[in-house]
This record gives sequence, C-alpha cells and structure tokens, in this order.
Amino acid sequence: LYAAYNGPLYQVRRSSDNSTRDIGVVSAGGVANAAAQDSFCSGTSCVITVIYDQSSRHNNLTQAPAGGAAPGPDKLANAVSAPTSLNGHKAYGVYIPPGTGYRDNTATGTATGDNPEGEYAIFDGTHYNGGCCFDYGNAETNSRDDGNGTMEAIYFGNIRVWGYGSGNGPWIMADLENGLFSGLNQHYNANDPTVNYRYLTAMVNGGPNHWAILGGNAQSGNLSTFYDGARPNVSGYNPMRKQGAIILGTGGDNSDGAQGTFY
Repeated sequence: LYAAYNGPLYQVRRSSDNSTRDIGVVSAGGVANAAAQDSFCSGTSCVITVIYDQSSRHNNLTQAPAGGAAPGPDKLANAVSAPTSLNGHKAYGVYIPPGTGYRDNTATGTATGDNPEGEYAIFDGTHYNGGCCFDYGNAETNSRDDGNGTMEAIYFGNIRVWGYGSGNGPWIMADLENGLFSGLNQHYNANDPTVNYRYLTAMVNGGPNHWAILGGNAQSGNLSTFYDGARPNVSGYNPMRKQGAIILGTGGDNSDGAQGTFY
C-alpha cells in the first residue's frame, strides 16, 4: 500500500512444528515474497496467522474471537489456497471459506461515531456465497451486535435476506449492522449491479448522512459509482454509531457463514 514499505505483509504458521515466519516484500513497495513462504511451508501446510497493518498504527488482523453469532476462535486461512500473480510475480491472497475470520477489536485511528471514512478492497469476484457475511471494514469492538449503525463495512456476496441489487448477484453492499444496504432503500436498489470480475475493486465511503458504493474491474478501466447519497431510509443509521474495530471475512457479531477471497 506504501511505495516505501519494506516490512512484513503477513505471517504464516506451519503445521509440522507450529513455527511462524513473517512474509515481507521482494523489494520496498514491491510484491510479496512468495518464494520465502513456499520454502518455509515446503513439505507441510501453513495458515495465515497475522495480516499486518502497513501503517505505523499496527492495527494487525489476527484470528477472530468468538462473537454473539458464532463461537470462536474462527479458523485461519490456508496460506496457499488463493495463488495469484502481480505483474508476473507470484503472490498469495487470503482465501476465506465459511468459519474463517480475522479481526482487530483494539484498532486505533479508525472512524468512530458519525465520523467519515473510506474503505476499499480487492476481492475475487467469482468466490462468494449467500451466507452472512463476507465483510471487510469497521465493526463493533466487542464482537456483538450493538444495533443499527454500529458497523460500516464492505460486503460482497449474493445474500438477499436484507438488501440486494439488480440481477442475481453477487453485489457490493454496505453492512451497517442489522442490514446489508445496496442504496437508499432497505431492500432492493436497481442501481447496484451484479459484479463478478475475477479481480474486483470494492469501495464503501461514509460520512454524516451520506455514503457511497463504488466498484469496478481491478485490472482495467475506471471505478463506477453504484450509490452516492443519503443514509438508508430506515431508523438507526443517521447518525451512525461506528465503533472502529476492523473485521475480515465475518459479520460484526462474528457471523461466519460466508466465503470470499481478499487480496
């Protein structure tokens, strides 16, 4: 994320002896050192134990604890299940099957209350399901459902229990707690399209009584704005009551039935 970053990107743990290894970059600001992972994990299996925050705040994502919706700790992602390449260089993503999740309930510097924030991620647009909820973003600090407006996270999948968009999905939506929203309306919003690019850029931006969904092909072209307007026309989301934890792969209360891939 930073041109000069020369630290660890993630940590893996191998099953043969439970030892761990930080995986860094090949060169400053460059691609992950997949060869170091392959060497360390040769002849055994590895899971991803830490996803490092590249900023000085060290808001690292680790194994998600139990929450109101599911026991824990959650499973850890297999370190080789999402192979990819970046400009011809081998790398790995985070392949998240149901039951897997990462979290930081003590993050600092993240948006709280009704303060503005922007979130973005690269997902595999072909890896999803209708479970709840493959999220990345801002959530409760106690792993519980604290009511409407206590989350603001990017959701990706094709669940239709709350909101949904046009077509059969998957859709980029915002998990604002007790609702996945595709726009102003609580349920259907036609302007939120089905998007299934192999590499998908997904964004959610949110501020006082205003939020937006953007998405596009991460490999080419421009981002499209799927929604840009007022908070949903349901009580409890204006003002927002964000708490500032960071989640990946689960809902705010550790609902862990979804799947996806994060790069």
